[in-house]
Amino acid sequence: MNSQVLREYLPYFLEGALVTVRVAAVGIAASLAIGLVCAIIRYLDVPVAKRAVGLYIELSRNTPLIVQLFFIYYGLPKAGVVLSSEASAIIGLSFLGGGYMAEAFRSGFDSVGTIQWESARSLGMTRVNAMVYVIVPQALSRSVAALVANVIFLVKETSVVSVVALNDLVYVAREKIGNDYDTTEALFLLVAFYIAIILPVSLAGAYLERRARRAEFGN
Repeated sequence: MNSQVLREYLPYFLEGALVTVRVAAVGIAASLAIGLVCAIIRYLDVPVAKRAVGLYIELSRNTPLIVQLFFIYYGLPKAGVVLSSEASAIIGLSFLGGGYMAEAFRSGFDSVGTIQWESARSLGMTRVNAMVYVIVPQALSRSVAALVANVIFLVKETSVVSVVALNDLVYVAREKIGNDYDTTEALFLLVAFYIAIILPVSLAGAYLERRARRAEFGN
């Protein structure tokens, strides 16, 4: 392990880490929004939209992210839609994550008894108010564990986005190994930076899970 090489590579890996974190943050935020909307549509049993959501979930969950990225980055330009590497990575991650988040939210919604909905409606609440103030808070609380697992999964999936020439951590490591052959140092920094990114997410997720359990069960 050459410490001089590590110091030389550090700025490049820092830049790659910023790209990875930015893509992961935006992609995960978008996937949470997509997943919540899809889960609400399925919970409310909206006829046509429910089928479209079901098709989307099956498509997103049953195709690899790398295939989705190839389609977005290399396929869409054939139809006149040209996107940057970062935009393609974010859209791909959002498309994949939305399907997983929708299923996580769905499990939360399914765990909320129908009596909650009926009680809210019997008290004169509109459908929107019943969803916002009664159903969604309970569903979110019960979905925390699955949502955290999906967030960690999506952060790790960012390792694939280098296939669209995005200058992320994996891209930087491949470039350094290919050009300078300093494999040990490049892989060490790659692992170190991924741990530095994922470990805080995992710890924060565990904290949120404990808070959600205390809120619901009091222990």
